[in-house]
Amino acid sequence: MIDFIYNNDYINVKKENMIKHYKFKTKPYEHQLKALEKSWAQKTYALFMEMGTGKSKVLVDNIAMLYDRGAIRGALIVAPKGVYKNWHDIEFPVHLPEHVDHTKVLWEPTQTKKKQAELNTLFDDKGDLKILIMNVEAFSTSKGLDFAHSFLNIFLGKALLGIDESTTIKSPTAKRTKNILKLGDLASYRRILTGSPVTKSPLDLFSQCKFLDPYHLGYDSYYAYRSRYAHMLDRNFGGRKVQIVGSYRRLDELAKKLEDFSYRVLKEDCLDLPPKVFTKRVVELTDEQQKLYATMKSAAIAMIEGKVMSTVNVMTQLMRLHQITCGTFKADDGTIKHLKNNRLTTLMDCLEETEGKVIIWATYREDIKKIVESLKKAYGEASTVEYHGGVDATLRQDHIAQFQDVKGPTRYFVGNPQTGGYGITLTAANTVIYFSNSYDLEKRLQSEDRAHRIGQTGSVLYIDLIAEKTIDERIVKALKQKINIANEIMGEDLKNWI
Repeated sequence: MIDFIYNNDYINVKKENMIKHYKFKTKPYEHQLKALEKSWAQKTYALFMEMGTGKSKVLVDNIAMLYDRGAIRGALIVAPKGVYKNWHDIEFPVHLPEHVDHTKVLWEPTQTKKKQAELNTLFDDKGDLKILIMNVEAFSTSKGLDFAHSFLNIFLGKALLGIDESTTIKSPTAKRTKNILKLGDLASYRRILTGSPVTKSPLDLFSQCKFLDPYHLGYDSYYAYRSRYAHMLDRNFGGRKVQIVGSYRRLDELAKKLEDFSYRVLKEDCLDLPPKVFTKRVVELTDEQQKLYATMKSAAIAMIEGKVMSTVNVMTQLMRLHQITCGTFKADDGTIKHLKNNRLTTLMDCLEETEGKVIIWATYREDIKKIVESLKKAYGEASTVEYHGGVDATLRQDHIAQFQDVKGPTRYFVGNPQTGGYGITLTAANTVIYFSNSYDLEKRLQSEDRAHRIGQTGSVLYIDLIAEKTIDERIVKALKQKINIANEIMGEDLKNWI
């Protein structure tokens, strides 16, 4: 028996009944309850839950339960660039139980006096739950590593360290991987989260699992682990002898080991999920984009204030700003400049975390071209089909058939909602990614329903790539307002959307 505290009430419950008595802020689905039952009290655990199945909520609930039990006093969440702000802005505010007093801070490499004062609150002695959220890239720097080290040190082992999208530490030779593995010794509770723990080979698992416990897989050495599960071949390249993987072996044994400390679930396994699940990925503008965006924005504002712009011209300027956030800039003479940007990288990261077939919608033809080229280069010529006004009508039908063929090699459908948002069925996909949006609500809803329609047997995950503090956010805000006005008129509930 243990003493469990919440809302100033003492409840004696058996460890296995903790979840039954727990008051969640948001009701968990059955598969989330199962994940908690298996993991919440474990020192180390892997949540191998596909994107859209709610693994972030599971971890938030897990942290709250451990804090209530007195097992932890602090939590450090490490996540990729496009995700870590979601933990601060969405995951903890939405799911952390109201009774849990806490201090939550987002770490940023550039620290103003205001940000420094905010970070300092993590080190006071109020006794509330301290939550620090950091970008995984910070652990390639001494500044980020030192701060995380200082944070975990104040709890004397009573801390949880969680790695979201843990494939970011799959490379055993990467600096950030080595730093995070050392840091793990300071946290008595450790969690990894990812929907796709194996992106290229079984060797991806080594560092992720070593972070949890060096001996979960039976080997502290990467080379010993590789020798066990891969057959290596000697090759000579340029007079230099190297070893390459010839094949993999003993995978049944490896799978059995994973069962002891992990929970695996795919969207198709979750009959309890709602029909549509929405999430977003934050895209950070590069310096080049920021400078060009600021220049174009200032020019547009000056022209508007000078009342020298027609409605058409205003929309043209907005479109140019939007194109900049997507990675291209069209000059007055019609030439197109490709900008260094993170949006395509963020898209590719999302794809690594998803299973099954994926629809990718993009507003601009130039973006579709870039996406298709990148996908074919990464996954092969047959992996991707495109659908837009520049593709012959007969060929477009062939592309639909290729994508809908569940046994075929085509995994990605890339198109624009203007052409592909109406009258076609793409139910082979249960993931839809919006590389970019437009102001047209009808096209947005119609394109959503290409996957979510008769013939779809599971839930559909929708991912929006959004550059913060740009026109991206204004477009989404406008779409939200439009759809909620429509729902009010029809007497329907407001949507929890994007």
